[in-house]
Amino acid sequence: MKNPVIVVGSGVAGLRAAIELLNNGFEVLLFSKREINYCNTDKAQGGIAVVLNESDSFEKHIEDTLKAGAGLCRRESVEVLVKEGPERVKELIEWGANFDKDKEGRLDFTKEAAHSVNRILHALGDATGHEIERTLIERLKRFDNVKLLENRTVARLLTKDNRAIGVLAFNTKEQKYETYFAKAVILATGGYAAIYKNTTNPEITTGDGIAAAFLSGAELEDMEFVQFHPTALKRYNAPQFLISESMRGEGAILVNDKGERFMEKYHRLKELAPRDVVARSIIFEMRERSIDKVYLDATKMGVEFLKKRFPTIYNECLKYGLDITKEAIPVAPAAHYTMGGIKSDIDGRTNIYGLFVAGETACNGVHGANRLASNSMLEGLVFGKRAADSAMEFAKDAEIERIDVDLSNIRRCNRQFLKKRIADLRETVFKKLGVVRRISEMEEILECSWALFLKQDGLYYCEEGIILRNISLLASAIAYSGISRKGSVGAHYCVDTPHAYENKEHITINIGKLQDEL
Repeated sequence: MKNPVIVVGSGVAGLRAAIELLNNGFEVLLFSKREINYCNTDKAQGGIAVVLNESDSFEKHIEDTLKAGAGLCRRESVEVLVKEGPERVKELIEWGANFDKDKEGRLDFTKEAAHSVNRILHALGDATGHEIERTLIERLKRFDNVKLLENRTVARLLTKDNRAIGVLAFNTKEQKYETYFAKAVILATGGYAAIYKNTTNPEITTGDGIAAAFLSGAELEDMEFVQFHPTALKRYNAPQFLISESMRGEGAILVNDKGERFMEKYHRLKELAPRDVVARSIIFEMRERSIDKVYLDATKMGVEFLKKRFPTIYNECLKYGLDITKEAIPVAPAAHYTMGGIKSDIDGRTNIYGLFVAGETACNGVHGANRLASNSMLEGLVFGKRAADSAMEFAKDAEIERIDVDLSNIRRCNRQFLKKRIADLRETVFKKLGVVRRISEMEEILECSWALFLKQDGLYYCEEGIILRNISLLASAIAYSGISRKGSVGAHYCVDTPHAYENKEHITINIGKLQDEL
């Protein structure tokens, strides 16, 4: 390809951006860390929030989003999300997305926590993300001016005079580095929830694009806001698995080890409180009772309803000897979604020329301190297209530039040693930067993670080296931002400042600031 635009990431935001570029005649290099459909989008269960129901309105959706964001949403971003959302979803339906319908053949809308009306579309019961990913991949295949580069981990963003000109990627199949240059770069690599030991995300979600851009001078914002899903499967013989918020929306209740309902002690909305409140309430209940899990009881919904509405959850639990139609599901909070990321405007522009961001990689203020359930899919669609529009505007007058990339000092790897270090660090991150935080623990992990980053910074002949660098760097950014917050708000809850809500500023950092202060 002579004049490509690079898109890194093959989830909803990356695919929607790529399709927009392709539809306008641009050449696209599309990168995926694993196979194209192995991503957060494909695993998403809950649904997509959109104003298409007659009882709904833009203002209701906007207000619900602002309320969940705890005063830190940017209203302009929220209005773009909500008002452009219906067109993006209709477009998706035209491309073949099969959302569930009621008996009359109309779109079937459900309700989730913190939504005031039924506005959640779902597909195949609880496989909405898989259906959206399938639809976008099928659309992508209609174009021949796209080159798919699977099994590539972005190691560095290549820049010249504060302009993004390409990426350095590690080919995990061939164990070698590759350089790619382009007219513009769009990062849609997802968030960083998998830097935590307990997470609902695929293990690949380690904030690679965010870390690479940060090291190249991009500003990060609101990194302390990490959303923990209240209900991830907690069973000795099973991997962590998301138990959708839709279950609570449909009437499932939380009980402790004695079978007692407890959410009413913590919030008037009980199980339908914002998910940061529910996650903290579960932690407090577990600590009070010295237990490591609580239970989500959906048995009163009925066998047929559960099998039809939640087939993925039903079948996955059944693999591990758990019949959710007969017994409550053991659950505990796990890192799920990251509101922080690369600072951008509503058009995906960053402080680096030619670098555009979308989806969970970006922080444009649409989620504030706490994302409203099922807004993430809509965000990927809306802002994926917007980032592509901005990239096209930039690329039409841009020339491809190249630089020499020094690959002479790449370090050899002890992969088993690095894997152990990664596992240890992820466990520490979960303990000290989890649902409930303390200033002293954030200071401890900031000191150790930054020291590890300084030791780890460089290139390695293995993916583990890149991942360990990224986890240590992003843990430092989360801890620094959390300490700087000086109060608890939304998904950031510090026991030392539990009621200090006066700080409603966004915490913006860059690599130079960290280097100077640490």
